[in-house]
Amino acid sequence: MTGQEDTPGQSTGEQTEESRRGLGGVAARSAVVTMTGQLAKIVLQLVSVIILARLLTPYDYGLLAMVMAVVGVADVFRDFGLSSAAVQAKELSRGQRDNLFWVNTLTGLILLVVIIAAGPLLALFYRQPELTMISAVVGLSFLFSGLATQYRADLQRRMLFTRLTVADVGSPLVALVVAIGLALGGAGYWALVGQQVVQFLANLIMVVIAAGWLPRWWRRDAPVRPFLAFGGNLAGGQLIHYLGANFDALLIGARFGANPLGLYNRGFQLLMRPLGQLRAPLTSVALPVLSRLTDDERRYGEYLRIGQRAMGYSLVLGLGLVIGAVDPVVAIFLGDQWTGVAPIMRWLALCGIFETLAFVGYWTYVSKGLVRKLLYFTIMSTAIKIIGIAIGSQWGVEGVAAGFALAEVASWPLSFAWLRRSSGLDVVPLIVNGLRIVAVSLAIAAATWLVSWQLAGAGDWARLGAAVGVAVVVAAASLVVPSVRRDVISVVRSARLGFR
Repeated sequence: MTGQEDTPGQSTGEQTEESRRGLGGVAARSAVVTMTGQLAKIVLQLVSVIILARLLTPYDYGLLAMVMAVVGVADVFRDFGLSSAAVQAKELSRGQRDNLFWVNTLTGLILLVVIIAAGPLLALFYRQPELTMISAVVGLSFLFSGLATQYRADLQRRMLFTRLTVADVGSPLVALVVAIGLALGGAGYWALVGQQVVQFLANLIMVVIAAGWLPRWWRRDAPVRPFLAFGGNLAGGQLIHYLGANFDALLIGARFGANPLGLYNRGFQLLMRPLGQLRAPLTSVALPVLSRLTDDERRYGEYLRIGQRAMGYSLVLGLGLVIGAVDPVVAIFLGDQWTGVAPIMRWLALCGIFETLAFVGYWTYVSKGLVRKLLYFTIMSTAIKIIGIAIGSQWGVEGVAAGFALAEVASWPLSFAWLRRSSGLDVVPLIVNGLRIVAVSLAIAAATWLVSWQLAGAGDWARLGAAVGVAVVVAAASLVVPSVRRDVISVVRSARLGFR
């Protein structure tokens, strides 16, 4: 392996690539590469859901969800915001990179010990003795993830997205093979635990090979305090966001038990996890690009609007299809024992629409270094979410999903108001873009629900196929609206830069 020179700034290869293609071309090409990889991960995720849902039970999924709802908070502290801090920094020396590696590694080791110690408390809280051993084994994933953090940040910073994509697709593939083997062998919930740990271990091995360097020991002449300050504020916001995003699972597990939590978890994983995976590549590309444009407000705003449109006219329109055709989707992908997931997924899809359209705010806070402002907003939005979930829980698991979704809808206008106040950014174009996209998405939802309802007596594949066809027709018809057509053209033009 070869190391980089201990000098700040970009690597020679990175400068050559940007000068040869231009920042816009690099960004577009990177987005194409990472989105392709994420689509492959989505396929793997769906294959995993289809196969494992037929080999395992809601109870098995519920046990792992109980653990992850609590110990998953450790993932925030494992990263401590240092990956984003490294990517966002205008200059990063090799010594600083190595020091950040050791900070993340030590944090991962400490979290492993804490999680092992917390296992008996989880078992007592949920009244499930199996959770003691599950927690101890799952804790290994945080150690592996901590070791991998700065390797992933380095690949992202150097815009080596093809290498990162190979690792991000290869590791879940290896983990899925292991999980299927364990499930077929009758391992039950241990198949899910094994999948979790093996994926992080495989990803660690792959990103180390892809990055091509090994860390040196701690350097006193390479200060990391600014990174820790940045990461601390970002991690604080991520922690609060995590608590709000997992309060639903914690409440369901404690109040309703493992089986209802297993149903809710499958709906969440079938929808929200792929949604997060699809947003991730755009975020990976957007942060280093926007960080380079902080001194050019015109281009900064242009890239931000195109990024929102790219997510909106792909992910958000897809969520409209899910709202309308959720019944055949659940029947096809999960099977008969999971029919209770359908109404949960419908609410979660609504949540995903507004969460995705507000996600450009996160890009702005991080790329401009406004992480304290992000922390304040996260506190406010999380409080709204917890209140919504608590009220919704009076109507059972579906009520929890409804409270989760409606809280996100209520937070959406507040997110842009706070973004304008914090950054001075003109948010009106972002709001107008979002409203257009919501209108098209809800039109798709209404049309696909109608056709799915009319074909209730037909087979599930026929209902889904008809719904997809109607969604395509509605999306195409929306292009007659000049503003929608301009939006789509701007996204297509940007994507074409990636193929030049």
